[in-house]
Amino acid sequence: MERPGEGGEMAAAALRAAKRALRGELRQRLRALGAAEKQRQSRLLACEVIGHPKYQESKRIAIFLSMPDEIQTEEIIKDIFKQGKECFIPRYKPHSNHMDMLKLSSAEDISSLTLTSWNILQPSDGDSAREEALAGGGLDLIFMPGLGFDKKGNRLGRGKGYYDTYLERCMKHPSGKPYTIALAFREQICESVPVAENDVQVDEILYEGC
Repeated sequence: MERPGEGGEMAAAALRAAKRALRGELRQRLRALGAAEKQRQSRLLACEVIGHPKYQESKRIAIFLSMPDEIQTEEIIKDIFKQGKECFIPRYKPHSNHMDMLKLSSAEDISSLTLTSWNILQPSDGDSAREEALAGGGLDLIFMPGLGFDKKGNRLGRGKGYYDTYLERCMKHPSGKPYTIALAFREQICESVPVAENDVQVDEILYEGC
């Protein structure tokens, strides 16, 4: 006979194990993907993004600065500034699930950012002059990274919960929840992604052949 709460604990443990196994499989797929192929798919998606109606109508856009195993976003960031839009990038707080989206002044501003121990460029903790998106007019659009996605919009992140937590904060902002687009290599698309109740679906996933 199960004790009270045991079934829920077992289900949560099974979900964590399923996510861990899928993350391992996806990291293996991404390691097998060559640099030239990553660049090819990144260029293709940059063109898709620049022509996307949601991108064209958005003024305040948050976008991640890519790690080597993610769609490269440099060309999209350059176009954000070329189009006169406002660009915000993540600053992750270590040992927590807290993330802010801070304003980037130009594409060249990226060179002034600090490289974290996770090998991610972001504004330093002492950089207090940048506007945080939710302290101002909110966001119209967020481009989201992730390790894996399914066609229902479920997303498997890296396990920290930064984006889920940030989207909860967005929902409390007067401008409401921004439209979310995940950028993925086609190798990151899965049949099904295991999710919990608090995992937030993305509105749209862009990948080659979608």
